[in-house]
Amino acid sequence: MNVKHTPTNITHKGQKGGTTGCGTNTNVHSDHWVNTNEKITCDKNGCKN
Repeated sequence: MNVKHTPTNITHKGQKGGTTGCGTNTNVHSDHWVNTNEKITCDKNGCKN
């Protein structure tokens, strides 16, 4: 499962209620995050590889 940051439209590796592959905490402004099956678009280490 991946998680999308709706204000930026960037999809990260991880899931809502935790930490993304690149280390972003999805509990901060949790209403900005949605679980998705979309392809990862974040190019930071941890998400892209």
